[in-house]
Amino acid sequence: MCLAAPSLVIEVGDDMAVTECFGERRSVSLLLMTEPVQVGDYVLIQAGGFAFERVEPDRAQEALALMQDLLTQPDDARIWGQAA
Repeated sequence: MCLAAPSLVIEVGDDMAVTECFGERRSVSLLLMTEPVQVGDYVLIQAGGFAFERVEPDRAQEALALMQDLLTQPDDARIWGQAA
């Protein structure tokens, strides 16, 4: 199973983009995208560093907030699926 966190596009250039997610920046390929990507878009990135889908900003921010909440729960709560 794979979980992709929406990443914010902060730079776009020749079939590549720089994205940011949880403070981490990475260069990704845009070759799999079927629509243009612009700075400010959110994209999902698959293993290997290829952006493959654009995500609406509201949905991206909602997903990131849920992921951040999971990351800040105590280890035992994450293991057993309990709220902190």
